[in-house]
Amino acid sequence: MTEVAPRKTPLYDEHVRLGAKMVSFAGWLMPVQYTSIVEEHQAVRNGVGIFDISHMGQLIVGGPGAREWLNTMLTNNIDKLDVGMGQYTFLLNEGGGIIDDLIAYRIGEEKFLLVVNASRTDEDLAWLQKHLRGDVEIDNRSANFGGVAIQGPGVTNLFENLPSRNHIVDLDWHGIPVTIARTGYTGEDGVEVFFRSVDAAKFWNLVLEKGKEFGIKPCGLGARDTLRLEMCYPLNGSDLSPERNPIEAGLGFFIDLSKPGFTGRDVLLKTKENGPREKLVPFRMKEKGPPPRPHYAVFQNGERIGEVTSGTLSPSLNWGVGMAYVSAAHAKIGVEIEIEIRGQKFPATIDKKPLYKKSAS
Repeated sequence: MTEVAPRKTPLYDEHVRLGAKMVSFAGWLMPVQYTSIVEEHQAVRNGVGIFDISHMGQLIVGGPGAREWLNTMLTNNIDKLDVGMGQYTFLLNEGGGIIDDLIAYRIGEEKFLLVVNASRTDEDLAWLQKHLRGDVEIDNRSANFGGVAIQGPGVTNLFENLPSRNHIVDLDWHGIPVTIARTGYTGEDGVEVFFRSVDAAKFWNLVLEKGKEFGIKPCGLGARDTLRLEMCYPLNGSDLSPERNPIEAGLGFFIDLSKPGFTGRDVLLKTKENGPREKLVPFRMKEKGPPPRPHYAVFQNGERIGEVTSGTLSPSLNWGVGMAYVSAAHAKIGVEIEIEIRGQKFPATIDKKPLYKKSAS
C-alpha cells in the first residue's frame, strides 16, 4: 500500500522561507521548530508567539435543530452557549471512548463552528454525518480556510477590542476578514484566528511585521507540545483515544451528565458511579536525567501500575514532566512512582495540575 504524501497548509511556503524544520504530523507537513523549541516556548510564556494551526479541521454545523442535534453528539452542554461563545467538549463513540476533543463555537442561532484535530477531521465528519437528522447540514470548510494561534501575554499589543475569554468575533483586521477566538492550547492569554486560505500568507506576514517590536516569534509543534504538557492539556492520539473516556482522562468537568441522551452517556454514568479503573495523572521527575517519553512503563514498589502517554523536559521548570495512565488506586497527588527509561527506573511523583504555574509578578 502506498503512503499518501503529506498535505501542505497554506502557510507552508512561509515556514520554508523562515527556515523552519518541517516534519510530517497527522498527515501534514508542519514546522516542528524555527530556532529552538526552548526559545519558542519562552517567547510564548514571556512575550508572544504565532503557530500555524491550518492543519486543524473546521466544520460548520447549521440548519433548523442544529443546536439540539449537536447536544446529542457532544458531551458538554451547547445550550449554555450564547451566540459568540465557545466551549471545550468531546465527541464520543457508543462505548464512551474519545473520537475527538474539540472546541464548539456558537456563531449563529442555529450555526456552529467546530474546530477539530487534524488527524480526526475525516473521522469526525463521517461519524457526525452518519448520525445526522432533520435539516441539519455539515459543511467541511477545512480546505478553504486556515488558522493561526497567537499566544502569550503580549497578544494584547497586537489586537484592539479582543473578545473576552472563550468568546469569538468576526472582524476586519487591516483589510483581512478574520474570525478571532480568545482560546488556545498553551495556558497563556491568546487568540486563535481563522481566515480564508487565500489570505493566509498576507495575515501571517502582517502579524509578524506588527509583532516585531514586541519580539514575536514563529513557533512550531515542538513548543506547542511542551507548552500544553506543562499545563496538562491532553493530546489526542497520545493522552486521549477511542479506548479511553473523558472521566478516565480526568476531564469530567467537560461532560454534562444532567443532559439526557448524548452518545456515550450511559458508559460515563457507570464510570462515574463505579470509579474508573485507571486515571490520567501528571507527574514530575525527582532528579535530573533523561526525559520521560510515551509508552515508558510506570512502576511502584516493583509492580507495573501504568504507562506514560506524554513526556518531555519542561523548559519552564527545567525538569522532566509527563502524563501517564495509572491504576486508580495509585492515582493520588504525592504518590511516589518510578518511570522505566531504557531499562533503568527513575523516581517521580504524581503532581497536581497544572505542572507549571505562572508566578505572580
